[in-house]
Amino acid sequence: MRKIFLILFAFLHVFAYSQTLSSKLNKQTLALGEPGILHIHISNLQAKDVLSAPKNELLPFHFEEIKDSINKQADTYDRIIEFAVYDEGKFTIPALDFKIGGEVLHTIPYDIEVINTAQKDDKINDIMKNKEVNLGVQDYWQMYKWYVLGVLILLAIIFIIYQLIKYGKRKKSDPVVMTNQTLRELDKLKKKNYIENGNYRLFYVELLDITRNFITKQYKIPANVLLTDDLIDVIKLNNTISTENEKTIEDIFLRGDLVKFAKVFPNQQNMQDDFDQMKAFVKRSSKDLEAEQLRTGV
Repeated sequence: MRKIFLILFAFLHVFAYSQTLSSKLNKQTLALGEPGILHIHISNLQAKDVLSAPKNELLPFHFEEIKDSINKQADTYDRIIEFAVYDEGKFTIPALDFKIGGEVLHTIPYDIEVINTAQKDDKINDIMKNKEVNLGVQDYWQMYKWYVLGVLILLAIIFIIYQLIKYGKRKKSDPVVMTNQTLRELDKLKKKNYIENGNYRLFYVELLDITRNFITKQYKIPANVLLTDDLIDVIKLNNTISTENEKTIEDIFLRGDLVKFAKVFPNQQNMQDDFDQMKAFVKRSSKDLEAEQLRTGV
């Protein structure tokens, strides 16, 4: 009798001081996307803490948690999870762990079947009929203004790039630019001291090469491919170069050819004069082009 009493007392003690965990699932068959509700209840907490997975992380993959609310009182704990599944098939909510003090309690697992209730011939109706809205100019501007502004900005960038390229080409072909470039080349030739050292052949070779290149680019005459006699004839027929400049080119080119073929041996003064005259011709070339523009009305 005494043993029975002790067993009853121990049983009542455990029952009175232990926590009870229960869970309830409202449906075990759900349609695709239909919400289901899992309710977990713990009683007789005795103000103990309850530890479990954080909010919205309790259920496994495939279960999309819509709402996860926890209500804890001194003696009770309630957690209600609303969820949905968007794949057809059978899924399981496993046993879920809840730690209370040093004890871990588990819910029972649940098997859920998710079915697609839509039929192939089902008619889908809009909840509300489409509503016609009259749009004004301001409305269209608000809808498309960024597209319009984007196109305008793109066109502006293209125009700026085109103008820069055009300006760069114009600057490169500007008579003043070509004149200054040739004058620098003549200064480099002077610094080689061909005149002072009596190196007349190299002097005239380089002087004529610089001049041919200049005439080709400045006057658009193919001086770099024409023989001297042919070049002089073309210059006289062209009428672009002034008579004074024609005379300078003819004299220096003819003398340069004689020097290159060792038929004439100029002195330093002749070389210096030819250099000065060719430099003066380069400087005067812009006047030739101005006169040509006046004749052609460009």
